[in-house]
Amino acid sequence: MKFRKLLISSALVVSLIGGLAACGSKKTSESGKSGKTEIEFFSQKKEMQGTLSEVIKDFEKENPDIKVKFTNVPDAGTVLKTRIASNDVPDIINVFPQNADFREWAKAGIFADLTGKEYLKNLKEGSAETYAIDEKIYSVPLTSNAWGFYYNYTKFKELGLEEPKTWEDFETLVKTIKAKKETPFALSLTQADAWTLNGYHQLAWATINGGFEGANDALVHSEKGGIKTSNADFKQVTKELDLLDGNGQKNATGATYDDAIATFAKGEALIFPNGIWALPAIKNQQPKFEIKMFAYPGLKANEELTVGAADLALSINGKSKDKVAAEKFVAYMTTNEAMQKYYDVDGAPTSVKAVDTKGKFPETEGVTKYVFTDKQIVWLQKDWTSEEDFHHMTVEYINSQDENQLGKNLNTFFDGMKK
Repeated sequence: MKFRKLLISSALVVSLIGGLAACGSKKTSESGKSGKTEIEFFSQKKEMQGTLSEVIKDFEKENPDIKVKFTNVPDAGTVLKTRIASNDVPDIINVFPQNADFREWAKAGIFADLTGKEYLKNLKEGSAETYAIDEKIYSVPLTSNAWGFYYNYTKFKELGLEEPKTWEDFETLVKTIKAKKETPFALSLTQADAWTLNGYHQLAWATINGGFEGANDALVHSEKGGIKTSNADFKQVTKELDLLDGNGQKNATGATYDDAIATFAKGEALIFPNGIWALPAIKNQQPKFEIKMFAYPGLKANEELTVGAADLALSINGKSKDKVAAEKFVAYMTTNEAMQKYYDVDGAPTSVKAVDTKGKFPETEGVTKYVFTDKQIVWLQKDWTSEEDFHHMTVEYINSQDENQLGKNLNTFFDGMKK
């Protein structure tokens, strides 16, 4: 799951809206010629485009009267905002229900109310209800992402290293790796890919403050200006962020997300902080070592956490002219036939009860075993009105080590959300 800040020129927006309007006209024309109902599925899962295309073909075979137009574009999040703003809403939308945009759109009537739908019974209990708004369900969350630390298990065994159980263990582990003339972390410390360390920073606040509620009590539910450099939790958070300073590969400050993946896959760094979504990209590099993961360590043993939320989550356009067909597709996506194929490639924990997950994706098991338990918190921005600036201040601090500036940035960011 990627988070990026993007600026679009007015000319590009106008061009984009015009192009999208043309696509809408084409949809009507093609539907009339074929005699089929055409629905549009807008995806934000670029890395799963091939698998989703196969799932769509399977659905179309079972439903020959329905044609699914699969939209998977670069900068999908920005494109989706543009389309919704111009009232060009796709029939089915992969939108992340933990985000502020989703809540605003749901309350504005953009999405259909799915409360009580029969296919929700195919999901694990509470999966959809987690993202309910005013006790109404607007999203079908099919998978959950999770964040943690990949590590080179083969090299760990060779060097006699073990997964850290506490934060102190983690600090010792990093020192030991350096003492053995190895590089601890594969990092991307550019502002363009600042989202890659969002989980790290959020989990620092959460493990120190007892979880989701405690972290947000300190950040967004505290008094204005209440985040102080003298606070004990602030001091510990910066101490944990400091673990990344000077412990990445030589080009970390200019490295992209793809560069960090390549560094880890080549064995040039032993730990890669990121989400389970990165596994396919790592494996595409054909690493010559066994991969495992561990969760973010707490101050004490058994206080480790992961953070994540719905990843492949589907909503339906509340004003779709083909809502029946759209519901058929969403219902199909909650079946074993669809989600087994998806899970076998993606490996993200799924809420679909019929999917067989036993013994699969051992690489990420050290983190995914906590999903849907009290060891996983939802991304903290579920209680925020925005999130992107938080990513950027994380990387800015790691690169500068300026505690006072981080304190100012955090207060500026969160004070705007406080009453």
